[in-house]
Amino acid sequence: MSPILEKISLKSYNTFGVEAYARWFSDINDKDDLVALFKNPYNQKKKILVLGGGSNMLFTNDYDGLVLHINIKGISHRIIDNDVFITAGAGENWNLLVKYCVEHEFAGMENLSLIPGSVGASPVQNIGAYGVELMDIFHSCRAIEIATGEMLQYNNSDCRFSYRDSIFKNELKNKIIITEVTFKLSKNFQPKIQYGAIQVELNKRGILNPSIRDVSEIVSHIRVSKLPDPATIGNAGSFFKNPIIEVEKFRRLKSAFPDIIHYVVDSENIKLAAGWLIEECGWKGKRVGDTGTWKDQALVLVNHGNASGNEIYNLSADIINSVQERFGLVLEREVNII
Repeated sequence: MSPILEKISLKSYNTFGVEAYARWFSDINDKDDLVALFKNPYNQKKKILVLGGGSNMLFTNDYDGLVLHINIKGISHRIIDNDVFITAGAGENWNLLVKYCVEHEFAGMENLSLIPGSVGASPVQNIGAYGVELMDIFHSCRAIEIATGEMLQYNNSDCRFSYRDSIFKNELKNKIIITEVTFKLSKNFQPKIQYGAIQVELNKRGILNPSIRDVSEIVSHIRVSKLPDPATIGNAGSFFKNPIIEVEKFRRLKSAFPDIIHYVVDSENIKLAAGWLIEECGWKGKRVGDTGTWKDQALVLVNHGNASGNEIYNLSADIINSVQERFGLVLEREVNII
């Protein structure tokens, strides 16, 4: 079993690069490590934080509990007719999994290229980008129940997926730990290129019939052009969710703000671009002490060097207040606050 260490810095385990300490810490390299760990009743009673790539959390305090860094690896696939089932360990890097699928010409993940984080965190957040959400390709996952050490399986219909949400963020929060995820992809490629700037970039490159690799490369290009590299400047990607509002409320906003960026969800709901709302409030590229928003994308909060988690959180609160005052909308944080 992996050893449990004490008083460990988490600065290198979160993409914001914020300093915080875990009271206890353990690297989990195998699901059997988890089974053995939770056979000890003492460990079952500890407050648990599951940490993957650390790309979707903000530490505002030290963590007075046990941090489990999930490092379970492995990728395999099986093909049944035109369906491809990809199983990956929870500790696998998400983008490396996407690259694996692109290289094998397995269709479905290409729009999710270059999203930071680990495979195990992907269903928790129901990650998404450029018109695709994880729920569209999720098949099942296996997880350890903390209270019993029992291995459980959750199929797509069990997960109650919605926009950036799932059962793992709600009823099952702090009750299970995902060890592996299986995705259902396809040998038949049907490109989804209507969302964002994908079609524009395809036109620039003169690509009429894009391949899986074309779409992946273009999505990666767009993300790099807009989002900062966490290895260079601390950030957690998009800090806020894009708000979804009813059509009637959108019409009132559209009347007052004709240029408001929006996307049709269905006949009753419209999704707004949180980045546009924040930029309209004057926050794009603004620096406050050692924190601020990214110069190319106001939706991204950054750590310019030595910002504390509380300073970043306070900036997010000021942004929420600004957007509410101007647009009458309350932005919701996408990043988990610890």
